[in-house]
Amino acid sequence: MTAYPAWTPASRPGIIPLHPLPFGTILGRSFSALRQNPRVLLGFALVVQTLAYLIVTAAIVGVAWASFTRLDTLRFGTEEFEAVMAGSVAITLIAGLVLGLAAGALGVIVQGIVVIEVAHAAVAEKLRLSALWRQLRPVVWRLIGYTLLLTLAVVIVTGAVVAAIVGIAIAAGPLAILFTVMAILAAIPLTLWLMIKLLLAPSAIILEHATIGQAIARSWRLTRGRFWPALGVIILISLVFGFVAQIVSVPFSFLSTGLTTVIAPTGDPEPSAIIAMIVVLLLTQVVTLLLQSVAVVVQSTATAIIYIDCRMRHEGLDLDLLAYVERRDAGATALPDPYREHIGRAVAPRLPQPAYAVPPGYPPTHGQPPVYGQAPYGQAPYGQAPAAPYGQAPAYAGGYAAPQQPYGHAPVTPPHAPVAQPAPAPQAAPTEEHPAPAPTTWTAPGTPADGVDRESPWA
Repeated sequence: MTAYPAWTPASRPGIIPLHPLPFGTILGRSFSALRQNPRVLLGFALVVQTLAYLIVTAAIVGVAWASFTRLDTLRFGTEEFEAVMAGSVAITLIAGLVLGLAAGALGVIVQGIVVIEVAHAAVAEKLRLSALWRQLRPVVWRLIGYTLLLTLAVVIVTGAVVAAIVGIAIAAGPLAILFTVMAILAAIPLTLWLMIKLLLAPSAIILEHATIGQAIARSWRLTRGRFWPALGVIILISLVFGFVAQIVSVPFSFLSTGLTTVIAPTGDPEPSAIIAMIVVLLLTQVVTLLLQSVAVVVQSTATAIIYIDCRMRHEGLDLDLLAYVERRDAGATALPDPYREHIGRAVAPRLPQPAYAVPPGYPPTHGQPPVYGQAPYGQAPYGQAPAAPYGQAPAYAGGYAAPQQPYGHAPVTPPHAPVAQPAPAPQAAPTEEHPAPAPTTWTAPGTPADGVDRESPWA
């Protein structure tokens, strides 16, 4: 018996279609990863954001308490008091900056987990948090180092600008104001440009295991030609979450004012009013942490989708992903990572396809050029017969028309070329024995004897 191959279902689509993505698809699918795996992504982001907030808050409060309590042993207005006050403020600010950088490092870990999850969700794979962490662990310190290096560069540039403003202010006050305004106006487009050009560096570190320098170069190249779509997606997502945060904060502010008015109508600081204020502040902070967690997941998802889209356009990553999905669904195991294959491959640019195909020989619309690869209307390509007019059968070589065959029947072989007939034999001249035949004459009924129709308008 003949063994027929088993039927294999089509590849399951992931959270994004495996072809270059338009702007609307990138913006809409930025929320898909959160819906697909909310327990891992939202839960992990919420836990990390909460821990970072609690640790940073507790540490800053502890440092401030230890610094400012020394002022109780000093007399107000003395030089020692002023020196301790300045030192306490500086220590608290430095502690807040360092702890803020540490919290940012934890946020980068959340971004790494989200990027890996989106990369797998694009090929319809869903992993646990432990599996995602095993893939992120080899490059986590490199990712943190890139974040700290970028933060250090921002601090240095900002400090240099502030020092220049202070120096100008000492020399000429009005000129310092003008310089500050110009610096702010120049910093806005420069910040947006650098933000998009370096947007894909973390994704390159995570998915390609690139070094920091390679990741910056990769991001700079991949965003070439895709700057405005990426900027639009990031700005729209930021505006959406900023608007949602403002909407959420308004009810809590009204709630805080209402409770304070009801509990303490005279304005005296009663314990119940203080407790109500603390409860409202805690609720506000919980909602804020939830919104921040969702925003981190959505923005990281958008960054990963932009990275995949740029690689599909520049390097044909969609072909590698489709091949990976087909081999995986066919039962192959130990497949290589498609995101680490053909890195930096150059592919030909993809030309936009026409909205509809014009059949050969059909007259184009007014002002529309002929389709590439087709002959102009009324002309046939080299070596082919010209197209027949509309409503007629196409002609074969030799001038014969193609036989019209009913639907479902086998095609009919076109006839051969006509065979040349021999010339007729010459006839003898007419003689008296064999006179020439008389010509045939015929007249219509009612025609006069001379053969002219008098009633005809053409007579």
